[in-house]
Amino acid sequence: MRLFHLLPPFLKVIFLTSAWTLTALAQQPKPSPTKLAPELTAALESHPGLVYAQYGERQMQLDLWRPKTAQPLPAIICIHGGGWFKGERSAMANLAQALAAKGYVTATISYRLSGESKFPAAIQDCKAAVRFLRANAAKFNIQSDAIGVTGLSAGGHLAALLATSSGVKQLEGDGGHADQSSSVQACVAMGAQSDLECTRIGELSSKPNDPFYRTFLGDSQAKIPQIYAMASPRHHLDKSDPPLAFMTGELDDPSTHADEARVDLTKLGIPTGLTLIPNAPHAFLGQQQNFDICLKASEDFFAKHLKNSRKP
Repeated sequence: MRLFHLLPPFLKVIFLTSAWTLTALAQQPKPSPTKLAPELTAALESHPGLVYAQYGERQMQLDLWRPKTAQPLPAIICIHGGGWFKGERSAMANLAQALAAKGYVTATISYRLSGESKFPAAIQDCKAAVRFLRANAAKFNIQSDAIGVTGLSAGGHLAALLATSSGVKQLEGDGGHADQSSSVQACVAMGAQSDLECTRIGELSSKPNDPFYRTFLGDSQAKIPQIYAMASPRHHLDKSDPPLAFMTGELDDPSTHADEARVDLTKLGIPTGLTLIPNAPHAFLGQQQNFDICLKASEDFFAKHLKNSRKP
């Protein structure tokens, strides 16, 4: 405190203001972590660890939930994030169960990460998961003509790519149930990159230490532009695509707003939109307030485009 008295008046003001601000921030309650009510999860039927695809000895698994009813229901696949190189399907379990309680069959899926297999392995797994649900629609009481998808971060990108790349043979893979369609009827892409051909990603991928795009796709955008195009949801947009909405935290990078992709979707006559979660970061599902906003917006979108607007 002796040094404080020696400070000029304007520095004393700055010091006291900063100290007050830090004290006020420290006293603010921390955001509540996301929790599901026990009665919600108790009302669900669960099927963990289902093998949905197999590549030699490698098994790909998903966890499935549905309300305890015999009524056929629409389905929603939930895809985890992690920069395509890490993450687990359990990260999407809360959202999957909360959506299931709203009247859906939901599934969280594991997929091959970039350290195991580069693109297009991850999207081929996502498509295999859709085909698995259709092939087992009778077993799990799924409306096979009403399957949606959502995901966060890298999972949001994969969800958007799944929605826009229906019929692209190079992305189907050999994960089984080839007689089934991998198309989806609605998508909510969260915190997602929708245009992998953009200048921003070109610059990021040009850095030798880039842990995301070079690891996932194999090299920089400049070296393999055709791969970036194939992996880009915006590149595949056409009139046959399903409704595709975007959601992101207000504090996330503006590239997750999918501004250009939403303009393209609107021109094609495809329902789209953007939900900005106030003061939320990139990974927003872990905070209850953000989770509740996400759940409400997602359920509204899927209710409109899966429950009330089914396509044969």
